[in-house]
Amino acid sequence: MTAATEVETVRLGLIGDNIARSQSPRLHELAGRLVGIPVSYERLIPKDLGQDFEAVFAGARLAGFRGLNVTYPYKERVVGLVRVPDPQVAALGAVNTVLFTPQGPEGYNTDWSGFIAGYPHAFGDRAPGPVCMVGAGGVGKAVAFGLLALGLDDLTIVERDLPKAEALAEALRVTAPGLKVRVTGNVAEGTAGAAGLINCTPVGMVGYDGTPVLRALMRGAAWAFDAVYTPVETEFLTDAAAEGLRVMSGWELYFYQGQHAFEIFHGRPIDEGLLRRALTEQA
Repeated sequence: MTAATEVETVRLGLIGDNIARSQSPRLHELAGRLVGIPVSYERLIPKDLGQDFEAVFAGARLAGFRGLNVTYPYKERVVGLVRVPDPQVAALGAVNTVLFTPQGPEGYNTDWSGFIAGYPHAFGDRAPGPVCMVGAGGVGKAVAFGLLALGLDDLTIVERDLPKAEALAEALRVTAPGLKVRVTGNVAEGTAGAAGLINCTPVGMVGYDGTPVLRALMRGAAWAFDAVYTPVETEFLTDAAAEGLRVMSGWELYFYQGQHAFEIFHGRPIDEGLLRRALTEQA
């Protein structure tokens, strides 16, 4: 008999600026244990490391990381450093998952696929209806393109950086010529007549208290989604629920983007129900 071969630990990481309380290490290390893969998942904060994003990214690759997750504010910045195999992800212009391969780093967007998976879990087969989305950064791009896959036909993007919002609107029009899409810097204008309200800004995250949409502006809408998941109960979602809206928390996006990223990193599936129960039971 031959001695059992020790399984090599898979080294992964997350690059972002406000990730001290991120639950991604827990998800990936727990998922690894569930399928018998030892995983080490590290938080990489460029400022704390005294390096810029590109140096941290290159250092992780040289150090033997299998892959990285990328979060605010680097999801768009990383696009120029990777090959993006999926044309839809290339069109949306943001990457949150990188796999280091012998041919070079490959970029994926599991925020996009995760939102598409999470929406029916929270809302069933409800059509999005007219949607107001606040924020046009990396996660906003992923969610907007995810909404297209769910049947979106009317979108208002609220964003202080109007050129950024216009660029996203144009990318959406190219992909879906029949889409009605508007851009504004005024939240009240953007929420008028909306069935769905979405926060894709950092507002409400730990360290960024508040809400991007006042409760009074939520009246008449049907559903709300907040991409923030730390904390899970944000002021935005609490106000939405108080106004009678059905809500989807950022935890659902966290869960599905993590599940999909795990499958990219390891080239194998993990049972959704098993992972969900494990995360809930060990919270």
